[in-house]
Amino acid sequence: EAPFVVVDPVMISTSGHKLISEGTELAMRRHVFPHADLLTPNKFEAEALLGRTLDSVADVEEGAKAILDMGVKSVLIKGGHTHTSSESDTCTRYAQDYFLSSEDGADRLCDGGNGVWLRSTRFDTVHTHGTGCTLSSAIASAYAIGHEAREFKSSSSGARQAIGIIDACVMGKAYVTAGIDNALPLGSGPGPVAHTTFPTESRHYPVIPPLSPLTSVSPFPQINTPSLGKILPIVDTIPDLQRLAALPLISDIQLRIKNQNSKTITERIIQAQNTCQKHNVRLWVNDHYQQALQVTGVYGIHLGQEDLLTAVRSGALEDMKRAGVALGLSTHSYAELAVALGVRPSYVSLGPVFATGSKKVGFAPQGLDTVEEWRGLVGKDTGMPLVVIGGLGDVERVEQVRRRGADCVAIIGGLVGVEEGLEETVKAFVEAMK
Repeated sequence: EAPFVVVDPVMISTSGHKLISEGTELAMRRHVFPHADLLTPNKFEAEALLGRTLDSVADVEEGAKAILDMGVKSVLIKGGHTHTSSESDTCTRYAQDYFLSSEDGADRLCDGGNGVWLRSTRFDTVHTHGTGCTLSSAIASAYAIGHEAREFKSSSSGARQAIGIIDACVMGKAYVTAGIDNALPLGSGPGPVAHTTFPTESRHYPVIPPLSPLTSVSPFPQINTPSLGKILPIVDTIPDLQRLAALPLISDIQLRIKNQNSKTITERIIQAQNTCQKHNVRLWVNDHYQQALQVTGVYGIHLGQEDLLTAVRSGALEDMKRAGVALGLSTHSYAELAVALGVRPSYVSLGPVFATGSKKVGFAPQGLDTVEEWRGLVGKDTGMPLVVIGGLGDVERVEQVRRRGADCVAIIGGLVGVEEGLEETVKAFVEAMK
């Protein structure tokens, strides 16, 4: 990998004081910007570079495009210390920064090609000295962690190996938010941001709102009547679903249908829902939200990050909320977790924990440490269970993830196609999660 260059322009302080001459600014544009993978101006600096004010969300988003035209590959406009507009009180309650990249993809809500707003809690303190340089340094450090993980793949998690520029921005913002929360009044005037460790609490972790940065997001239904089962079987055939739904320890089943036309998908969902209703089991449908919303009684929908983007753009995410349908979201990386926390689903899924042959995934195994890390970042007080998936076909591994904080295990290979001893197998998995 080529060296990763983060440039903090340090032109104007967060209090509005100019720090460099016009000649220095011109030299920086000409000689430094072409080498920058990421530029991190605050709102005042972005306005100085653009020669105009940024008074609204649209101004910031258009300004970011113009800054990319100056030669940098990506830009993060920091606006947490200002109110970008009077359009919503969201600007006063949260610190929000805008990320845009000319070299990132556009398949997920967290991909920089789409433009990404990062939102974190605003803490009422004056002790924020050094937040800008701390953020740029933390982003560079986080990206270096990803580089090291990709170089030594056998000893690192999938989430670490997947650290790209947006993931590094998420991690850097989490670090700074924790630093602001823990800052102390050292010396005269505002104290410096504290330097701690990478956050392990959800309160410091930024979220990526699915819609406008001006809106607050209402949560999807919580799974509390009863709570989500300890195991979540995932099946792709009706016979497997029928065998599992008839067992007394099964409360939830996920139907994952692949390579079928829309009519067949709808028919299978209807069959599955009729079976689940008969046995008082909740049905979750994987991916096919259009068809699932047409079938009365479907309890929940599970989406991957790519399908989530489509659902947001089509308005289907709001349709799910209006229908009272629960939602589960897959996550594999730090930025994807920020998306999930911004959507506020009924549960968050992490995978693959271990290597698996049941599904091709573009991420390396996460390992047990990531399960524990995700549990802390999702937060117990959010009401969102942590579901883990991938390579969990034996009781010993199920016990391991439970000890690390998993609330539920999604199981495919350990249950699908089992003809004899199915009830005993289910009982063993459930016991391992107690």
